[in-house]
Amino acid sequence: MALSICVSAYAEKIKIRESKENIGGGNNNALVVTLYGVNPSDAEDSFKDFMKQYDGKRSGKDGGIFIDNANIKEMGGNSTVDIYAKALGKKGDKEITFIIAFDLGGAFLSSSQHSSQFKTAEKITKEFAIKTVKAAIEAELKAAQKTQRNLEGDQEDLEKDNKDLHNDIEKYKARIKEAEDNLVTNNASQDKKKAEIEAQKKVVSAVETKLKGIE
Repeated sequence: MALSICVSAYAEKIKIRESKENIGGGNNNALVVTLYGVNPSDAEDSFKDFMKQYDGKRSGKDGGIFIDNANIKEMGGNSTVDIYAKALGKKGDKEITFIIAFDLGGAFLSSSQHSSQFKTAEKITKEFAIKTVKAAIEAELKAAQKTQRNLEGDQEDLEKDNKDLHNDIEKYKARIKEAEDNLVTNNASQDKKKAEIEAQKKVVSAVETKLKGIE
């Protein structure tokens, strides 16, 4: 549920705009979307994977991606589309810019000239953006859950150590009690032994006196 809410919140933030961009060999019309929490290289890998559904030959081109002869039936007709895409930003950025340009063959897709096809391109771009951001959040969640499990494991170890220490204390208390009892017995035994020694000293003294009386 938490992941769903988080993705929904990001989906609401994902906005697509149309602008002229340096892509496809010139300053051409393109769709631009902001991706949150995604590394540029991961975004480009995600786009190549996402475009597999439209066939076409995928390759790197001019620091970005080129999809040759993509078959997007939703755009109408039997013509294929060449697609250029690239991510702008660096690893660790909270958000990056992703640019997608659709070459219809002689003209790049624009809302003014290809309104129906442009809506399809917007839909494709939005689906790609949501899928990519969701994957990034899922990876973040997985890492966070792993950290949580490790912390919980540490806590369990500490609790076990705490229990062992308490058990040791109880053992030490029992040994101390035993030693205290033994100490009382020892003191009593010493007192008794001292009395026996004093009595024996008297016996020895009497024998010595008896010995001296023989001349």
